[in-house]
Order: sequence, then C-alpha cells, then structure tokens
Amino acid sequence: MSKLLSSIRIGKFELKNRIVISPMCQYSANDGFANDWHLVHLGSRATGRAALIIQEATAVSPEGRISYGDLGLWKDEHIEKLKQIVDFLHSQGSLAGIQLAHAGRKASSEKPWNGGGQIKSNDKNGWITYSASPKAFKEGQEPPVELDHNGIEQVITDFKEAAKRAVKAGYDVIEIHAAHGYLLHQFYSPLSNQRTDEYGGSFENRIRLILEIVDSVKSAMTEDQLLFVRISATDWIDGAWDIEDSIKLVKILKERGVHVIDTSTGGNQITNIPAEPNYQVPFAAQIKKETGILTGCVGLINSPQQAEQILENEQADLIFIARESLRNPHFPLYAGVILDDEIAWPPQYERAFPKHDEWK
Repeated sequence: MSKLLSSIRIGKFELKNRIVISPMCQYSANDGFANDWHLVHLGSRATGRAALIIQEATAVSPEGRISYGDLGLWKDEHIEKLKQIVDFLHSQGSLAGIQLAHAGRKASSEKPWNGGGQIKSNDKNGWITYSASPKAFKEGQEPPVELDHNGIEQVITDFKEAAKRAVKAGYDVIEIHAAHGYLLHQFYSPLSNQRTDEYGGSFENRIRLILEIVDSVKSAMTEDQLLFVRISATDWIDGAWDIEDSIKLVKILKERGVHVIDTSTGGNQITNIPAEPNYQVPFAAQIKKETGILTGCVGLINSPQQAEQILENEQADLIFIARESLRNPHFPLYAGVILDDEIAWPPQYERAFPKHDEWK
C-alpha cells in the first residue's frame, strides 16, 4: 500500500489516509454565515475521500475577517449551518476541521476577484484593523490600531468562545491560524511587532500571545479533539522570523498539547519567495526531525507521486492539498488509480472508475 493512502492515528482518531484538504477562503459568506456554496465545496472533497477537510479561515470576530465575504464563528447563530456541513463530512467518513483566525492588519480587504486591496475603514465594507503595532502591511495603506491590553484580552476571549462554538458544531480538529502575516504572525515576527511591553521585544514576549491563545482554545476543547497550528516557518527575510525561531516555538507548542504543525511560510511582508514544487517541504521536515511533532506540508504539491515521495522521505506526516484540490476535488480517488492502490469509491461514482489507464 502507498504511504499516501495508508492510515495514521493521531490522538483518538484514525485518519483513513494522509490527504488533508487545506483551508481555502471562498469569500462567499454574508455576515460570517456559511451557505450552500460551502456545503457543496467542502462536501465534494469528502465524496472525494480526503481523510480530513479543514474549513477556510473562520474569523473569531467581525474585525478579524480578511474580507467581508469570510466565514465567522463569533456568534451562536453561525453554528447551525456549520453543523450541517460537519454532519455531511462525517457521513462520508471524513474528519471535519476548522481554522480559527484573526487577520489583524490584513483585515478589511476586498475579495480577490475585485482586486483584493485594502478597504479603508470609512468606506463601504471596510472597518478599523488591529495589530501588534501601528504599522501598515503596505505603503499607502491605512495603518492598524495597536492592540492595548484590553484588546489583547478580548482577542484571547474571542478565540476561546469560537472554539466553544466549534465544539458544539462537532468539528474533530481545530486549527489556529498563526501564519501568512495574520494577527498571531504579526505578534511573533519582529517585522511587524515593535512593542516595548510584555508582548514585544524578546522572542519570549513576541510568542506570548500565540501561547495564550493555544491555552485558551485548548481549555475549550474536548479531550478527543485534535489541535493543529499553522505557522509561517520563515519570513524569507534576513534578520526576521526564521526556521530556528520556529523550532523553538514548536517545541513549546508540543508541550502545550498541539498535535500537528501545519507548516507554511511567508506572508508578513512582501518579498521574493522561491515558489516552486516542494519549496516549503524542507521546513516541515526540519521541524519534524528536531521536535518530534507530527507535521503537515503544503504548497505546490500537485501530484500523487510527489506527495508519496515526501512521505517516503519522512519529510512530513500529512499532505495538505489546496489549489490541486480546486482543480480536482476527488484527488484521493485519482491518487488511488495513479499509485495502483485501493481506495473505496462512493458507490454512486463506482461506474466511473477509470478503465484502460484513462487517468494515466
């Protein structure tokens, strides 16, 4: 059997294969509410037999949304539709995950197909943004408001309350988004954190917020649920956050009960990133080797053979599929054919099983 389609036990769960659908924003919500687009989008990945499907960045507060089209979990009314989605994922044998997020200074943005730029706080669909320091992401943007201690406490509470709602909705995995230049990354990276209080300056101070949020989210979870954290392993800029910092952080996160590190990079400042197949895999491999934690890798992983090789090389434990899943929602079924491995097709689709090497 291939590694990609073999099972793996994490905590009390057994994932039926190593394929995880990475969180991908759909920018299709209204006031944070999920709708049938999200049901069909996520549900189709479950009929495609991914082991775990993680819902897009879901804001813990209205001001934490990347855009006005983001999903949210800041009020109880959001739960009903999300539970319907979770129930369908479970009915297809997939685990359901949710990524809890706060965009910080990268919030109040337009939808990508409308340009994706910042919407000023006094414009339609815009709002005031918050960050570690009052430093804009790009020149010419409206700078964020620096979070004071009350604001920081509110963010911690917002994550905890969203986690409680995620428990009610039935998610198996909660992932904390601490990557891609969003709020938690803004605190731990010296590029964006210019504070002089206990949340700024030293490494220990800059990671304080992410640790407090991990603890608060963990306290809201059941013993069975799994906790993932997505980090940016490097800022790709000399003198900024780097892989050595990430390893130090992950060792602490492992002690705090985090099960998996979803390993990404960049996003906190515009810079040249060598984006090519497997460009982020070495970071997942180094974190895995030096901390012993389970890691997932993501980024331009486009073929079953490529994913299989990563696992064979013991560079990661889980393969997170993003854009390739948009092109092929049934990527695990495709992988079974390509790797000459067995995977159970939905009975409704069995008559389409490829013959005569139609997929090879």
